[in-house]
Amino acid sequence: MIELIKNPKIDFLGKRYFAFVLSGILSILGIIAILQIARGHANLGIDFAGGTAIQLKFEKPVLLHQIRPALESGGLKDFDLQDLPTENKILIRMKKGEEELGQTAEAITSVLTQKFPDNKYVVDSTTVIGPKVGGRLRADAAKAIAVAVIGLLIYVAFRFQVRFGVGATVATFHDVLAVLGLFYIMGKEINLILVTALLTIAGYSLTDTVVVFDRIRENLRLKLKEEVKSVINTSINEVLSRTIITSATVLLTSLALFFFGGEVIHDFSLAMIMGVIIGTYSSIFVASPIVLLWGGRRPFAKK
Repeated sequence: MIELIKNPKIDFLGKRYFAFVLSGILSILGIIAILQIARGHANLGIDFAGGTAIQLKFEKPVLLHQIRPALESGGLKDFDLQDLPTENKILIRMKKGEEELGQTAEAITSVLTQKFPDNKYVVDSTTVIGPKVGGRLRADAAKAIAVAVIGLLIYVAFRFQVRFGVGATVATFHDVLAVLGLFYIMGKEINLILVTALLTIAGYSLTDTVVVFDRIRENLRLKLKEEVKSVINTSINEVLSRTIITSATVLLTSLALFFFGGEVIHDFSLAMIMGVIIGTYSSIFVASPIVLLWGGRRPFAKK
């Protein structure tokens, strides 16, 4: 592995209390976001709030900047557009209350027929999601994240020790809360794509944490005379180059998706960018300090 930083001697654990304050703030934002999502007061997508998705296929090419003002001039608001230029297709997603769901598709087609009389189209598909279904999807998404985090705890506890499992689980849950809280503060749409990103971030965070933990466990067995804090600091420094290279690789990929991947995966790639940065931070400043706080008197050295 390329050594970006040769023989680093950074006192990461000496900054753990500042990190705990920052992590506490990020976690509180995530908890607030969860409460607001449960109350239905966040910017929920049609997956969770209910709405209509209609896909149209035009005879001639049509651009999003032509569709958007046409719908707005027809009195339609709160919609998202997605295009497939090679097939002249447009996907329109609109959030509506339960009493309005049946009228949304008709309103959209009526407006587009008036605004584009020379460009005929056919309705490929229409999907309607009621608020009750959206509520169930919200509950299922929360269960999926909870099951994933519990599974991580069991895996790391079995692979290492319980204290490592708790550290990895807290760090992973911290990352999910932080990204969710930032998305809520930014007013981004909360939908199933974000849930997919959060589960991906959880997996990445665990992978990064396990690499650090593996070196910590190895050094705790080899350096029996050193203090636990010193051993953990040394271990983090030893894998620092690998951590930076791995994180930078994933970050560059996420940035490429963000800038060139199109509107469809824009929020997913943004969540991944945040998750990579926060996940790398938590492996060092959240997971490792928890191991220190739990086992600072070296119970690991007992034969």
